[in-house]
Amino acid sequence: MWPSLPADEADALDWLAFDQAGVVTTAQATRLLTEGTVRGHVRSGRWRSICRGVLLTGNGRLTRDQQLWVAVLATGPGAVLAGATAAAEAGVRGLRPEPLHVLVPAHRRAGRTVLGRLPIDMPAVVVHRTSVLPAAHLQRARPPRTCTARALVDAAGWSRTVDQAQATLAAGCQQRRVTPDELSAVVEALPRARRRALIRQTVADISGGAEALSELDFVRLCRRHGLPAPGLQQRRADASGRIRWLDAYWREWGLHVEIDGAHHMDVRHWAADMKRQNDVWTSGDRILRFPAWLVRARPDEVADSVRRALIAAGWRRAT
Repeated sequence: MWPSLPADEADALDWLAFDQAGVVTTAQATRLLTEGTVRGHVRSGRWRSICRGVLLTGNGRLTRDQQLWVAVLATGPGAVLAGATAAAEAGVRGLRPEPLHVLVPAHRRAGRTVLGRLPIDMPAVVVHRTSVLPAAHLQRARPPRTCTARALVDAAGWSRTVDQAQATLAAGCQQRRVTPDELSAVVEALPRARRRALIRQTVADISGGAEALSELDFVRLCRRHGLPAPGLQQRRADASGRIRWLDAYWREWGLHVEIDGAHHMDVRHWAADMKRQNDVWTSGDRILRFPAWLVRARPDEVADSVRRALIAAGWRRAT
């Protein structure tokens, strides 16, 4: 648990412990207490040694806040939470909570021996280095972390797969935690960012309206199969005058494609989906619906269906 707000008579150590969720470095502690007093707290069990140079001013299991502080303090001066860890702290949902990602200046060498001796209630810490970390990429937060846009760009670069990288960027925009323009500004400031080309293309697709990974897959599918690019998340009024958003829409040929995620299986969405589909049909447009998994697993089949629908509506591929 985060230490309670210190009383009026609290000393500097109490306030430091409050600010850092009860986690302090040995250097911080010995600036305020004698070395003997610090050793006595640890030997008596009142305090807990987490790893070399980092102490817990208590003796319980580490909370999530304390784990984050350990990751930053054990890594050394200039360290900040980064990647998926920083993005999750900024409120982006659906990201992996472990390992903890920390970013340090390129000239610093974090001690792997320290991070390799963490206790069982402390997740692994992955240290990344960067030569580009301007003040604009930092968030005023405790523990210190990168801003949401930088966190998502780094997380995409550090992701294990391309799909995971795109899903991370899409999640941040879909949840309204960051804008495509903010992501673009960060990417332009990082000429050596890993997966830079992919990130730029993904952000461009998101800017066009593809806010879900399935929609990004669909845009890429159209591009790869020589189909015209659809408008994404198009605003349109239905028969009752209510504003609807169409996943993908070719206005010139009156073709609408819906990419159905898992939420479309929910009975609460089912009736609304059918009504929207009926509104499209009665207006004279064509509509195709594909489950998100099919877009990824059988792109050729999906592309063939879309191509036939476009040709039936009058599209002719340029030769």
